[in-house]
Amino acid sequence: MQKLSISILFSALLFMGLSLHAQKLSFPFEPSAENPFGLPNPEANPAIKDFAPMIGLCNCVSQGRNADQTWAEPEAMTWRFKYVMNGMAVQDETLKTNGVHSGSIRQFNSDSLKWYVHYYTSNVAVATLPAWEGKSVAEKGKKVFYKEQKAPNGADGFFRLTFYDITDEGYKWIGEWVDKAESIIFPTWKIDCTKIKDLGLRK
Repeated sequence: MQKLSISILFSALLFMGLSLHAQKLSFPFEPSAENPFGLPNPEANPAIKDFAPMIGLCNCVSQGRNADQTWAEPEAMTWRFKYVMNGMAVQDETLKTNGVHSGSIRQFNSDSLKWYVHYYTSNVAVATLPAWEGKSVAEKGKKVFYKEQKAPNGADGFFRLTFYDITDEGYKWIGEWVDKAESIIFPTWKIDCTKIKDLGLRK
């Protein structure tokens, strides 16, 4: 009986090892020990690399507005970007010191030539995720996304999200309400991020 149990255990371990090996061969662009943030799949649209400067982990300072529209005190935040779905999409996750965490799934549509960003937060669970759409603005080095949203006074407009000042050292992000002509701009949230280069301390 003992020999049978050892044989079964050995077979199970061998099967698990082979399964993990097969998974690694089948999904080589998923996050792994060698590539903790995944890799872009060469079969994906080349736009998958639009977020390459953000891939990785950043220490950030986040600042939103209070109910009276004054700026709140800045707070620490960690922002992680990685390739998911075997390198066919991008996921980002934030961890904030106020306990309200969030993230999004970013997919590029080859027909519309736009990115679609589906946002979620730990603050509330909703039946349908809000979505922004947009693309990189290459000539300005920005990535800009829009979602239709009325102002408190009922005016038509968008909530606009922009990544800018993107370098190897980090990037900045701002969320703003803008009117349809983008002539009226009201920022509500801003984030300043610095890349964490030594990941050995973050495992």
